[in-house]
Formats: sequence, structure tokens, C-alpha cells
Amino acid sequence: MQNHSRLTIDADVRSRFTACYLRVAGDECAFIESHTAHAVPRLLAALELQGKTPNDVRYVVVTHAHLDHAAGASALLAACPKATLLAHPRAAKNLIEPDRLIEGATAVYGAERFAELYGTVGPIPAERVRALEDGETFALGGATLAVHHTYGHAYHHFVVDDPTLETVYTGDTFGLVYPALQLHGRFALPSTSPTGFNAAEARKSIDKVLSLGERLVCPTHYDAYEDKEAIAAQLRRFIDRAEAWVDQGAKGDESVAALEKRFAEAWWASIAEEAPHFGADEKELLALDVELNAQGLAFAAHAIRQRAAKSGG
Repeated sequence: MQNHSRLTIDADVRSRFTACYLRVAGDECAFIESHTAHAVPRLLAALELQGKTPNDVRYVVVTHAHLDHAAGASALLAACPKATLLAHPRAAKNLIEPDRLIEGATAVYGAERFAELYGTVGPIPAERVRALEDGETFALGGATLAVHHTYGHAYHHFVVDDPTLETVYTGDTFGLVYPALQLHGRFALPSTSPTGFNAAEARKSIDKVLSLGERLVCPTHYDAYEDKEAIAAQLRRFIDRAEAWVDQGAKGDESVAALEKRFAEAWWASIAEEAPHFGADEKELLALDVELNAQGLAFAAHAIRQRAAKSGG
């Protein structure tokens, strides 16, 4: 009988913050998420602990092209010579030719900080990339896994359904579920970071994950959870509020910077409503996500204004 297992690997940004998953299926393996080039030694060490070698890795799967999920793909593929990258078609294009990803992040962080955060992000040869359409499957050591395109966070995102292990690897589609925030009840925060937030699509994606009927969800941030309905309900509440904030912001004339400030305040108020017990430690853990979420909503509100201006209304 084939051995089927999943190992959660801490990418070590900070403890239990970003995960990569090693899926072992008999003689074959796949990494789901690559994080950054800095994480690759940890991934290879985990592989060795499972009694596997880089030649046993058949696939490197990334749920989307955001750099905390996919920046390490080129380095990991270089270390695993028989592996193929599996990605959403839009993500695949950006990872084959990553110049735009690099330029965008370098403009934000500067070259030195970019290198500290992500390491080297190299182009991936097209012949080592397989772009997967919605519903497409791939075989791994006797198991059949499927991907489903899920938008709302990014337009280059899919989730991976693994019926053999009753698991859906959800990337950022099913929220940020940091273990350190689960001590007094479940807490899940949607990621609305720039530039793909769409509330209607986010709801559809949550519904899609639930419709797959698996026992577990494995978000990249972080690990495995069984109480899918509770997570989904909280995510929907946050998304409903975020949609209302964006709609209101789009009708005004505030600057993007002013919108970001107002949306950050709204996020903190909403978090306090959902988790009134959070103190300084929890708020410190969420600070970057709240900042990014506010930026994403401000971008969305500004985009609505721009479309209205172009259409004359």
C-alpha cells in the first residue's frame, strides 16, 4: 500500500506564520508552496527527514504568484532537477518571466531589502512549467489531486484539492489563521492585500472550498484546521464589512493615503469586535496584515472611482 502523508514545514519568517507543505505519495513527493529562496534549505532538510531526495520531487506547486508563496520556486526547482512547477496560468506567466514581480517589489522595498526578504528570484524555464486550468488534475504516486481557480484575493490563484488526505490547500483563499491567535477561540482574517480584492469572488471562493467536502483546510498561513464552517463564517463577516468600506470610499474624494488610514482604523475596529480579548502581542502579529489589507481596499476603492470616471458616471 502506498504511503500518503503531509508534512507542515515552517518557512521561519516568524514562528508558525508561513507554511510550505511536503506531500509524500509513495515514491513521489510534491512541495505545495515554495515561500522564498531563503526557505529552500528548510524544505530540503524536511525532504531528507522523510527519507526522500530532491530527485523524488515530482512537482513544486504554488497557489499563486505572490512572493511569500512563490519567490522560492526557481531556487527549489534548481535543487529538484526532475520537478515541474504547477501554477495558475497567470501565475505561470509571471514566474517564467518574473521581471514585473521583481520590479514591483523592489520599487516598494528597495534592492537590499528585497534581497533580505526574498533572496534571488530567477526565471523558470517554460519547459519546466505546467499551467493548470480550472478543475484540472495531476497524479502523484497513485493519488489524484485537482486544482480549482479561486479569485477574490488574487486573479492568479488556485486551491489544491487532495481527496486522498481529505485536504484542501487553500493558499490565501481561506484566510490567515495564525496558530498564535487561536488560543481563545477561532480567529481567521481575510487577506485583501493589493491588488486583487473582489468581495463577490472571495465569497464564491470560500463556497468552492466548502463544496469540495474535504475534512481539512490547510491555509499557507498556517497549518491544518477541521472547523471549516466557523472559519468561513468569520471570513464572510469580514468580507461583507470590507465590501461596504470600499463602496463608501469609492463614492468620496479622499486621497488613497487617507483611504488607507481610514480602512486600517476600520480593520482594527472590526478585529476588536470579533476578538475583544486581543492584546498588544496579537495586534503586533497582525499589524502588517492590517496595513496590507488597508492598502488593498484603498486600491479597490480608487479603481472603482477610475472606472466610473472613464464611463462618465
